[in-house]
Amino acid sequence: MLNNNLKSQFLLRKDITYLNFGAFGACPRPVLERCHQIQEEVEEDPTHFVLEKLPRYLKESRIALSYFLTCDPDDVVYVTNPSYGVNIVAKSLHLNEGDEVLTTDLEYGACDRTWEYYCRQKKAVYVRQKIRFPIESREDFISQFLEGITPRTKLIFISHITSSTGLRLPVHEICRIAKEKGLSTFIDGAHAPGQIEVNLANLDADFYTGACHKWMLAPKGSSFLYVKKEFQNLLDPLLISWGYNSDNPSHSRFLDYHQLQGTKDYSAFLSVPAAINFMKENNWDNVRAACKTITQNNAARFCKLLGATPLCPVTDDFIAQLYSINLNIDAPEKLHDTLYRKYNIQVPVMPHNNKWYLRYSINAFNSNIDLDKLYDALEEIVTK
Repeated sequence: MLNNNLKSQFLLRKDITYLNFGAFGACPRPVLERCHQIQEEVEEDPTHFVLEKLPRYLKESRIALSYFLTCDPDDVVYVTNPSYGVNIVAKSLHLNEGDEVLTTDLEYGACDRTWEYYCRQKKAVYVRQKIRFPIESREDFISQFLEGITPRTKLIFISHITSSTGLRLPVHEICRIAKEKGLSTFIDGAHAPGQIEVNLANLDADFYTGACHKWMLAPKGSSFLYVKKEFQNLLDPLLISWGYNSDNPSHSRFLDYHQLQGTKDYSAFLSVPAAINFMKENNWDNVRAACKTITQNNAARFCKLLGATPLCPVTDDFIAQLYSINLNIDAPEKLHDTLYRKYNIQVPVMPHNNKWYLRYSINAFNSNIDLDKLYDALEEIVTK
């Protein structure tokens, strides 16, 4: 059982069994209060805030984030969401006709669409390597994925933790192998920071984008893009603004191009240190471990109830705080609405590659009782 005091820190409706943290996160009260405090500070003197305080606050926030991710503060910029980060890289990357970007067939739909769009513009090829289920081991996944490498492969794009299928992938090994083969790597870490440890220095990816507003508990619209120094000058800003050919350039064109892009609400970015402090104050390593135990311990009974073969071994190699079950039921597209409207359970039911998955996620405000409610509801539905 997780700490009930932590549950009280979230604003989630008490009449809803909330098992969809993985989609949009949930911001705890102290972090949200910090966000509102920043917004009020802006309005006290908007001109002074934007011209004097904002650059300093952004730097302090990036430094806090860089410590959390173990990277150089000058190698990371804030973006509104991981899709934004993917767009920066996909648009800027030099691809020639026939070049290939290798990925899996498990990736997030918005990212697939981004790569397909820019590859088509450049007459490159976006290769979605099929992954066969069940995955037997990390070695099995790596072997399957590497079958997609050809002499035309230029970049590997792969999730740290997948969205629909909730799988933690062996990206450290993939990055190491890619480097040996002279290939660049881009990791989609939307679900990773806050759910698992992310050490960018050890990972050695060339590009990494992740969300702060999911498992890091920050307000909506706060994410980041990390880029190794040798690739930073390749990236054009999606929005041309004051940082381009700046009248007062900083030491980093990367920061100038991508960080200050006109008037917008920066409060979500500036609240990230408060989210990191919240996790520290509440022993988040212990919270994550408890959540992972609940997630893994319930996997077998849901697979049995729904007649599903597990996608992979239910171990730390693949499963953290997300678990997805392949649905073999009639009208799976109606299941989400039934669970929500009849049972007050918020849990995603998602199509992917012509299959449907139910994915539960467990965080500090959840307990095994929440999964009991989901199990009882599903049992009633599937045994009718």
